[in-house]
Amino acid sequence: MQELDRVKINFDSNGLWVLNIALAVVMFGVALGITLDDFKVLVKQPKLLLIGVLSQFILLPLVTFVFVILVNPQPSIALGMFMVAACPGGNISNFMSHLAKGNTALSVSLTAFATFLAIFMTPFNFRLYSGLYQPTNQILKAVELDSLALIKLVILILGVPLVLGMLFRFKFPELAQRLSKVLKPLSILVFAIIIVIAFSKNIDVFNNYIHHVLFLGVSHNIIAILLGLFIAKLFRLSFINQKTLALETGIQNSGLGLLLIFTFFNGLGGMALLAAFWGIWHIISGLLLALFWSKQKSTQV
Repeated sequence: MQELDRVKINFDSNGLWVLNIALAVVMFGVALGITLDDFKVLVKQPKLLLIGVLSQFILLPLVTFVFVILVNPQPSIALGMFMVAACPGGNISNFMSHLAKGNTALSVSLTAFATFLAIFMTPFNFRLYSGLYQPTNQILKAVELDSLALIKLVILILGVPLVLGMLFRFKFPELAQRLSKVLKPLSILVFAIIIVIAFSKNIDVFNNYIHHVLFLGVSHNIIAILLGLFIAKLFRLSFINQKTLALETGIQNSGLGLLLIFTFFNGLGGMALLAAFWGIWHIISGLLLALFWSKQKSTQV
């Protein structure tokens, strides 16, 4: 086992509980902005739904697996790449789609559907590809990953807050809209602060090993964005929808990935560093791309 595969990011149990709560609150805030009409958009346009699922839950994990085989990273970093690729899209993609003059309604709809689908697809994809790649499979055997416990946690963090938030939106629509404007940015800020504090306590690990994930994190994110764009072009979607699918595929919920890493892998160094770097980099790359596209002439053809 290489050195980085033995390094741990220290994160105490109290911090882990706060991280759980923060992520659940983030998802509740996201759900306050979701209505049944968002799902109706996908029902009326099933082609967009199928393409979104194909890009995010079928092809991204598969392409990540091929990329890992080609570059042969340290096993714990490869495990982090599988984790990120298995996560659903991050809700910040909705803001970026709006900024890029993409299809914001489609972005919200795909994020909502992907979050529900991730309850099962995230554990499935992560376990499948991590098990197929021998170096990461050895780590899984060492930590004795409980797949059922993984599914339960994903349901608790994603499914329950999403259902409760949508029910709250249905019962109290005006209050939900007001709460969403405050709760979503506040919860994301708190979540970010928790991560910063966690890594500030491990600054030596960060300084000594961050260079191991810089190239891989950037490359992996670019591949994800280009994959979404390519699939959208392949199915001849409009430029507006191409931008949306590219951002939905390239912006992943790395916060969920970090929570699962701290919970089930005790902050395994390569995994945690890759997911944390992705969480920072995909915001930078997404904003730069959205700003670039915002300057381009939008077209429906």
